[in-house]
Amino acid sequence: MPSSAPSFGDLLGKCQRSAVHLEMRDSYAPTERFEAWRRGERIDWTDRESWWHPYDQLISDTVARGVTIRRARIVSEPVSEYIRWEHYVTHANVTAGEQVRWLPRKLATGIALPGNDFWLFDGTLLRIHHFSGEGAVVEDEITNESAVAGLCRSAFESVWQLGTPHEQFTI
Repeated sequence: MPSSAPSFGDLLGKCQRSAVHLEMRDSYAPTERFEAWRRGERIDWTDRESWWHPYDQLISDTVARGVTIRRARIVSEPVSEYIRWEHYVTHANVTAGEQVRWLPRKLATGIALPGNDFWLFDGTLLRIHHFSGEGAVVEDEITNESAVAGLCRSAFESVWQLGTPHEQFTI
């Protein structure tokens, strides 16, 4: 089902202060990049042209204009194959300017968490991701409902406080 939500680029383009992303799944629908990694192909991180994507440039441009971008991931341990791959490719996110932290799921028990992954822009506008059981995006929902944004903001900050910075998180 196609989404009628504004594009991520549009939402990030209007963002003025901060964008935070909470991810809570242990796998998402596989991509060609994931399948290549599974086959043993690795990225030459010294050849930025070979791996730098429009998403990376969008993040870099947004950070350059003063927007802080943070991503937190809640993961089961031992981690799934997909999370091992995500950890590997997070080098691109960090290079683009995202701050990334990881939280083992066992440490998240005391946090009131929303039922879905989300992006929160400037603390008020939410882009909520709805996934199929196989991890494919089914729909993105946009809301600025104050109570929902407050729950998501609180959940993200709690995960962020407990999380380990990407550079220190080993799998």
